[in-house]
Amino acid sequence: MTFPTQAVVLAGGQGTRLRPYTDDRPKPMVVIPGTGTPIIGHQLAWLADEGVTDVVVSCGHLAEVLQDWLTASADRLPLRITTVVEKEPLGRGGGLKYAAASLPRPDRPWYAANADIWTRFPLRDMAAFHQEREAEATLALARPRIPWGVVETDAFGHVLDFIEAPPSPYPVNAGVYVFSPSFAALLPDRGDHERTTFPRLARQRRLAGYPLPQGVYWRAIDTAKDLEKAAEELAAVRGTATGEGSG
Repeated sequence: MTFPTQAVVLAGGQGTRLRPYTDDRPKPMVVIPGTGTPIIGHQLAWLADEGVTDVVVSCGHLAEVLQDWLTASADRLPLRITTVVEKEPLGRGGGLKYAAASLPRPDRPWYAANADIWTRFPLRDMAAFHQEREAEATLALARPRIPWGVVETDAFGHVLDFIEAPPSPYPVNAGVYVFSPSFAALLPDRGDHERTTFPRLARQRRLAGYPLPQGVYWRAIDTAKDLEKAAEELAAVRGTATGEGSG
């Protein structure tokens, strides 16, 4: 099969819950501590590794900061990058449609991703999953850890165990997508596709959900706490890789 080589990255969010980090930069430009690279830099590197050659970045809040960084980083990013800025708010679905209009190959499938997601998994496997199910759209599904400890009980109310930060029993939209060429025409000019296009496709059994493989790293960077956790998890992975902490 032929895998997608183009993608849209949605980078227009204001990131109000990440203040003060987002006082002078858009959310995707917040640097992951310990890496020296903003969230979108990690994401673009991942897309390039997965065979993507062309990316349309949809900008919004403090767009010029992101555009300046992309221009300065052009020599280091093995991608052809186009930026678009909405003249007025179009909503998530409208913004996605507006950005998709700048894709270089409208007759080919494409990826899309929210720019506040930090993850790495085989996108080609997701694209194959999408094609096998003949879906119009496929979204990645994650099971993030619940930020609290939970209590397990039996049918009689006896406490059996305490489980610290277990995975969610329900999958969530991981913010990474594969779309067929005809999907863009189904998006609203304004509004939220997750309340219009996605439910309609789900009723028609044309929307698929791809569970992220076991052990795949995934985190949405929504708050300062998420940023701290990402840095801790990165440090733990590096420590394991170098043998630190082994007895």
